[in-house]
Amino acid sequence: MAQNLLIYRYAILTKERNMKKIQAIIKPFKLDEVRDALQEIDVAGVTVTEAKGFGRQKGHTELYRGAEYSVDFLPKIVLDIVVEDGKLQEACEAIKKAAYTGKIGDGKIFITSIDEAIRIRTGETGDEAI
Repeated sequence: MAQNLLIYRYAILTKERNMKKIQAIIKPFKLDEVRDALQEIDVAGVTVTEAKGFGRQKGHTELYRGAEYSVDFLPKIVLDIVVEDGKLQEACEAIKKAAYTGKIGDGKIFITSIDEAIRIRTGETGDEAI
């Protein structure tokens, strides 16, 4: 059993996988536009997470019933998308274009390499699994 696991891990590490994970942090009201832009370029799937955070904008103050409140963490949407290398630039451009408002807090895109993907139901691996 342990030997099979080692062989499997070696196969994963030595096999060339050309996949990237895009993590995009965007404003919540831009979600539908970004989703539509990704569907237009045939991105297979997106995982969406609601989050709160701050960057350079460092929150803001709001008036509620005459009292001023400091809002330190702003609502954001985090998108996780895994694509083949060949679709990376197109997907990033689609996200940038759809999420853009020109104002502070538009968001960020992070890109990381994916060593392996496995579809649980079928056992497919690599590009076939995404």
